[in-house]
Amino acid sequence: MRRWTGRASTNALDGITRAGTPRRALALAIVAVSTSAILVRWSTAPPVVAAFYRVLLTTAILSPFVLSAGTRSLTDLSGRQALAAGATGVALAVHFAAWFESLSWTSVAAAVTLVQAQPIFVAIGAWLLLDERVTRRTVLGIVVAMAGIVTMSLGDFLGGVAVGEAPLLGNALALVGAVMAALYVLAGRSLRQQLALLPYVTVVYGVAAVSLLAIVVTSGAPLGGYPPREWILFVAMAVGPGILGHTLINWTLEHLESSLVSVALLGEPVGGTILAVVILAEVPTHWTIIGGVVVLLGILVTASARRQASREG
Repeated sequence: MRRWTGRASTNALDGITRAGTPRRALALAIVAVSTSAILVRWSTAPPVVAAFYRVLLTTAILSPFVLSAGTRSLTDLSGRQALAAGATGVALAVHFAAWFESLSWTSVAAAVTLVQAQPIFVAIGAWLLLDERVTRRTVLGIVVAMAGIVTMSLGDFLGGVAVGEAPLLGNALALVGAVMAALYVLAGRSLRQQLALLPYVTVVYGVAAVSLLAIVVTSGAPLGGYPPREWILFVAMAVGPGILGHTLINWTLEHLESSLVSVALLGEPVGGTILAVVILAEVPTHWTIIGGVVVLLGILVTASARRQASREG
């Protein structure tokens, strides 16, 4: 199948960053994703409803740019590509549902750090599912990150102080979000190579929105009846963390080295934690800070080891 270049949609996204460089765009994206946890915390809607509207509105905002260039690239998906899109979208839906829910039970610092552990699970999944080589350095990074996760999850209880109503539950949900994000990355690899950025995210976000709608309906959470403030927050989640965040990060990957983007992504837990302290007056415990630093160190080691292994391979 001929790959669709997506020139019109790419030019539309280029317009967002025309005044700056890809590095500035990356900095903007990190700031945008750092606001996600705060916006979720401000919302009084059920977390899964907030997740649904974030993905739905993100898809709705991006769709016109794709449709303006024609739908051929979408309708010509092969069965295998459609399956990959489905798996990727479902994984993304569970990622959002789990992580949004985690913010109801644990601290922002813990939730944003643990969900960023997805490179660890990408490395494990690539080894188990794709038979990728695992180096000693990769194993070291995974062990270090896991030690940090244990420190964050159990340290507060040893010290007698914890932030959140049920930190262990919240931390576990954040880790589920990280695992699902890893599956999202692994499942979407081949599809991303066949589709340009905006058609790709439109397909995946669309599947994710349908999946989240199914979760909302099953849970019995109301889809309507929310005050204007909630709808403003839903739109803010879509425009900020959704488009200016994750979609823009995907765009920068076409212009910057993946190593730079990977390191920059570690700024999200830092930014989210700082915003939680300033805006929510939520100060993480010293165990969360220590464990978070260790987790980020493990992620950095693992990511750098995988990049080195791919270059040597």
